[in-house]
Formats: sequence, structure tokens, C-alpha cells
Amino acid sequence: MFSWLANAWRVPELRQRVLFTAMILAIYRLGSWIPAPGVDSETIEDFFSGEGGTILGLLNLFSGGALSQFSLFALGIMPYVTASIIVQLMTVVIPRLGELQREGEAGYAKITQYTRYLTVALAAAQATGYAFLFRSQGALDAGSGELVLIIVSLTAGTVLLMWMGELITKRGIGNGISILIFASILIGLPIGIAAWWNGGPMEKLFFPLIAVGITAAVVFVQEGQRRIPIQYAKRMVGRKMTAGGSTYLPLRVNMAGVIPIIFAAAILAFPPTMAQYFPATREFVNDYFQPGDWIYLVIEGFMIVVFTYFYTAVQFNPVDQADNLRKYGGYIPGIRPGPPTAQYLDRVLSRLTLPGSLFLALVAVLPSLFIAYGGFSQASAGALGGTSVLIAVGVALDTMRQMESQMMMRSYEGFLK
Repeated sequence: MFSWLANAWRVPELRQRVLFTAMILAIYRLGSWIPAPGVDSETIEDFFSGEGGTILGLLNLFSGGALSQFSLFALGIMPYVTASIIVQLMTVVIPRLGELQREGEAGYAKITQYTRYLTVALAAAQATGYAFLFRSQGALDAGSGELVLIIVSLTAGTVLLMWMGELITKRGIGNGISILIFASILIGLPIGIAAWWNGGPMEKLFFPLIAVGITAAVVFVQEGQRRIPIQYAKRMVGRKMTAGGSTYLPLRVNMAGVIPIIFAAAILAFPPTMAQYFPATREFVNDYFQPGDWIYLVIEGFMIVVFTYFYTAVQFNPVDQADNLRKYGGYIPGIRPGPPTAQYLDRVLSRLTLPGSLFLALVAVLPSLFIAYGGFSQASAGALGGTSVLIAVGVALDTMRQMESQMMMRSYEGFLK
């Protein structure tokens, strides 16, 4: 591994990309510590001390703790992620967006432009909601002019992060947006390590073993795929005869990624958040929407399974895939082209999605199980599973693949075997 890193550092282009990515991440962390104009960070932190189980605690995780300080990058990159998910879902509902998606690079450029506009709107709305929420709770003392300045500053911070993420994608290593989220999650790693070090004997003994086991399981499932054999027949293109060949169509076990967990966590965190505005509902919410309660865990697992099937259906359309195969002269051996191929792909995808969705549900509820029955602290158990591990492992694997391709282009031995 060390020889591979040394070889990677010798490649000038790869070295420049790594240094550029590190510089952008340093700027990102610096902006996460600079408070917005007219904000008292200590007052906001005191307000966030009891918000771990609400949607604010979830959003604070993705902002790298910047939201709990109400800094310039308090919104993080999540408005852009939310806008991307909304636009992607709308391509199924709105025919015009679906046509743009099939137009190639020009269509994707137009969809990216719409995503940016929606990001600005969502960031402004989210900043407005935070400002009025904190002021109503007494955590923010600001007049109308100061509120406008805070909203504009937070929205500009999100737009700057969006631009920085695109810069990393073009001139750095990996997907820029994913790298920013990855860096935000890793900020909480020292807190989890400190909690493990100060924990009891059982926690000190089993935490490393469980952490390694969960990471290995996430890698195994994330890399798992079913390869559908595809055969292409010979056909005439103009005056030339194209040679047939065989390839495969990879269907991933976890095609939805971490999106179902984010959806389920956001929806289940909504009732505790709304209970702050309606005190009469707090008793009911405290009885049935506690993260460690078994009813909460069952509902969360069920919602993750449902959202996994839903988002996988949005990501992969068997009918379109069957039409594309037939259009280019491809077929699955033993399956007739057209509707039978679409039915076959849909059946295989449904069987693959079931274990993937159950795995996502298990990983999501593991921290609560370790807290309730394993005697683990909340900080250390939070580092074991759920959204953090899935995102961290997924981004690390994608970044390693890009570095691997850069190394192989220059005849260096790769790292991934």
C-alpha cells in the first residue's frame, strides 16, 4: 500500500489533483468555523445540545457541525443534493425532463442548470426557516435587516460550496459533492474514537471488531452485482457488417445507495421537530418516536425497504433497457427481445433489491441496537453504521477507482485487485 501511495505521488497530474482537492477541503472547513453576520455561535450551540434526535441533528451531521454554529456553510451541500434528487424524480413525472435526459450532453447540461436554480431556491427557503426557528426559540437575536443579511449569506455559502464541489469534480479527485459530504462525516470520527476510548470494557473490546465487520459487509454489498449476459448479433450499418459480440449488463445489489436511509431518517425526524411548535403532541412523540424504541426501529426499517424499491425503480427502467437492447441488436440468451426481456430484468432486479434493502435497514438500525443492548455510547455507536459508514465507504471506493485508473494509464500497478 505504501509503495502504491509513493507511486501515486510521483505522478505530477495525480499529485496536483490531490493537492487541489486538499486545498478546497481546507477552505470548506475554514468556512464551517466562520459564523454568519450577527450570529452568536455559543447560543446556537446551546440550542443544539438537545437536538440530536430531530431533523436538525441529521442535517448538522451532513454539514460537519457547521449548522450547530450557524456558520457561513451552515446549510452544507444538502440543498444541492436535495435538488438533484427532486429533479431526478421529476424526470419520471415530467415528460420534458425525461426527453432532456435522453438528449445526451446537451440535455444533461440543461438539467444541471435547472438543478442549480432549484438549489438556490431551496437554500434560501431553508436559510429562512432556520433563521426564524432560531429566533423564535430565543437562540438568535436579530432584526429584520440582520435576518435578510443572514439568509443571503447562508444562501451564498451553499452556492459557493456547489461551485467548489464542481471544481473538485473537474480538477480534483472523485465526485466533488460526495467528497464534501465525506469530509463532513469524517469530522465526527474523533468524537466517536474518544467516546470508545472512554467507554466500558465491553465497548473497548468489541467496538473495533464490529466496526471492521460492518465496514467489510458494506464493501461486500456495495460491490455486489448480478451480471446479465448480453449477446449482440451481426448487422449491417451502411455498407459495413458489424461484428457481433458478448458482454454483460451489471445490476447492483444496492442500486439506490444511501438515498433510502436519508429519506427515512428525514421523515421520522419530522415529528420530533414539529413537536417543538406544538407542545400538546410532545408526550405522544416521546412515547413512539424515540430513536431507540422498537416501534421506531420497525417503522424505520420498513420505510427504508419501501424507499429502496421506489428509488431503484426510478434509477433503472427495465422497459427502456429492453428497448435499447433491441434497438442495437442485443438480446439476453434464452429470452425473447421486447416485453419478455423487460419482464425478465424486472424480476431479477426485484430479487436483487430485496437483500439490498434489508441490508440497508439493518445497517441503519444497528447504532440504536448497540446503544440499547450493547451498552455502547451514542457517539461511538453512531460511527458504526447507518448513513455515515455507507457514504464514507462508497465515496472512498469511488475515489480509489479514479486514482486506480490514473495509475493504470501510466503503467503503474494499481491498488485495487
